[in-house]
Amino acid sequence: MKTVALIPARFGATRFPAKLLVDLRGKPLIARTYLSTLATGVFDEVRVVTDHPDIATAIEREGGQVYRSLREHESGSDRIAEAAASLDADLIVNVQGDEPFQDKKSLSDLVAAFTDDRVSVASLMARISDRDQVQNPNLVKVVTDARNFALYFSRSPIPYQRNEECSPDYFRHIGIYAYKKALLMKFTSWEKSALEKVEMLEQLRLLENGYAIKMVETSHQAIAIDVPEDLERALRYYDSLNPS
Repeated sequence: MKTVALIPARFGATRFPAKLLVDLRGKPLIARTYLSTLATGVFDEVRVVTDHPDIATAIEREGGQVYRSLREHESGSDRIAEAAASLDADLIVNVQGDEPFQDKKSLSDLVAAFTDDRVSVASLMARISDRDQVQNPNLVKVVTDARNFALYFSRSPIPYQRNEECSPDYFRHIGIYAYKKALLMKFTSWEKSALEKVEMLEQLRLLENGYAIKMVETSHQAIAIDVPEDLERALRYYDSLNPS
């Protein structure tokens, strides 16, 4: 099974303009993401998919492969689907460009989920240890069935704790997806679904169209750089991995 990682890299970002080119200890953020994804050794190919020449240059400087988007895209899934259409690949993994510290075990486990023939799309989740985070609408929560297929994703706390005698586990969704190529192409051709529009979560489009999403638990605490304050966390984490 040929597996390709595609990293969508849009230049514009409302909360942190040009964040993918911000310096992270001597290299642009997008270069750190590309190199850490490549270093896992999980994929047959790793490519960055971008709409901007400076991002392309940053990756090419590292000897990386770049696909230049030919159209404007609303989401990262749409962007990688354009690139995937011309690729000889069985499995496409969407790695977020603003998560510079990719984890080999998490990505290996995600790909391994496809040894089950019932799986056509999979994603990652991590246990929430800080209960204050459960209330954070920017932290997407997921609940699953007994086989770890997603039942629902929400920005609200799910499950709602009505019974005070129960102590539910909460899981946050980590937005790395793996798709069988045929499903990715189908998914990105559908109109936005009703719940997707309400929650602003595109994975709900898959559930509303009857496709089960296999959730793979990870203990890796991914750092996504959404705002400038996140960069400070990333710098501290990088320094902990690379003490002087």
